[in-house]
Amino acid sequence: MRIIFHIDVNNAFLSWTAVEYLKDGFKDIRKFEAVIGGKENSRNGVVLAKSISAKKCGVVTGEPIVHSRKKCPNLEVYPPNYKLYSEMSKNLFLFLREYTPDIEVCSIDECFIDYTPVKKMYGDEKEFAKKIQSEIFEKFGFTVNIGIANNKLCAKMASDLEKPNKIITIYDDEIEEKMWNLDINELYGCGKKTSELLNKINIFTIGDLANYDENKLRKYFKNRAHALIDMARGIDDSVVVSDNDKNKCISSSTTFEKDEYDEKSIIKILDKLIEKVTFQLREQGSSAYVVGIIIKDAFFKTKSHQVKLKNATNETKEIKDVARKLFLKNWNKEDVRLIGVKVEQLVSSCNYQMSLFEEIKEKDNNKKLDETVDQLYKKYGSKVIKK
Repeated sequence: MRIIFHIDVNNAFLSWTAVEYLKDGFKDIRKFEAVIGGKENSRNGVVLAKSISAKKCGVVTGEPIVHSRKKCPNLEVYPPNYKLYSEMSKNLFLFLREYTPDIEVCSIDECFIDYTPVKKMYGDEKEFAKKIQSEIFEKFGFTVNIGIANNKLCAKMASDLEKPNKIITIYDDEIEEKMWNLDINELYGCGKKTSELLNKINIFTIGDLANYDENKLRKYFKNRAHALIDMARGIDDSVVVSDNDKNKCISSSTTFEKDEYDEKSIIKILDKLIEKVTFQLREQGSSAYVVGIIIKDAFFKTKSHQVKLKNATNETKEIKDVARKLFLKNWNKEDVRLIGVKVEQLVSSCNYQMSLFEEIKEKDNNKKLDETVDQLYKKYGSKVIKK
């Protein structure tokens, strides 16, 4: 059985700023009503991170600092230092890679670790989590939460259950006990709009969703219904894709002129990006084992999701099918600022294993179509034809 860690820096921007200030003899801003944010009177003056004291005053991440000031008159505002944050992040992940290469960095302050291959080396996962949690604090001066589970989704949920500086498990046999009583908006990947719609049909907890009739849910969420119920049941088969696996990668992304929320429009752009990426794949004679998507929301929060295929491929249709499913499964119906696609773990030949149930003729037709389109792209450019 897999053992997955999710490691999340507690209040990263505020903690990293505090650690740097402490070096210069300044007070520990984590102990005061403090936030990290832009200039208070500017359009970009929003809260990026908040202390526990500021949170108790009602300060919310993403709100204008002028609003926070009304809730918290003694609020201290400190500017962000992205160069520092990048360095802190780099040092943390280098430290973790001393123990295992099976690390998937999913944002500047969080990562997944597949502990399964090294468990025999380091022993019980909870004891190991205590060890690295302690070492991170001693070495860097900040704390982390560690979620432990049998898949990525539950590990992420576990690390968010209680903060700061906690180690929490949600193993498969703990899902009902630890997840189902939570409010539906606490389900990882379930955004505000999705939660509001679920509330309208009397789904208020994760357990309500886990036990809801899928056919009834399809009336409201169509092909996302199955994925939503799986999420509520703690089902997730996505793999930890480490940098060690990402020896080769082709990606393409685009930023919308304004936040986009229309599903058809987003998928249309996603399809174009996939055509560009698969053209590059075939041009260099490669096939990919991993297909992933990147979604950045209106608050600049980036999420990436990927799946490892049984067989490597460079077929446009096959990669489109996978990428679309990934997007629809993980998009929370919130506005999208950026959409992207990536293919990783590239190999020089496909070594494709034909399924007994697969149409050989259909694969041949898809291959011929790709070859024809590639020739037209080379001669006339990518805008000459659409599939």
